[in-house]
Amino acid sequence: MQKKLTLTIDEEVYNGLRQVIGPRKISHFIEDLVRPHVLKQDLYKAYQDMATDHVRETEALEWAEATFGDISHHEEI
Repeated sequence: MQKKLTLTIDEEVYNGLRQVIGPRKISHFIEDLVRPHVLKQDLYKAYQDMATDHVRETEALEWAEATFGDISHHEEI
C-alpha cells in the first residue's frame, strides 16, 4: 500500500529534480534513495544476495586484484 507524503523543498532543487529525473518519476527516485536508510532489512538482504552471486563475486575479486596492482605502483608524495 502506498501513502502520500507532502515535502517542502527549495524551488531550485525541485526544478532540478523535474529536469534530471522527470516530472512523473520523482517519488520513485526519492523512495529508492530513502529505502536503504529506513528499511535495514532490505539492505542486509541485498548484501546477502550479492554474496551468493558467484559470478558477480568472481568479477569483483578480479577487478579488486587488478586495481590493487595499480595502487602498488603508485609513488608516495
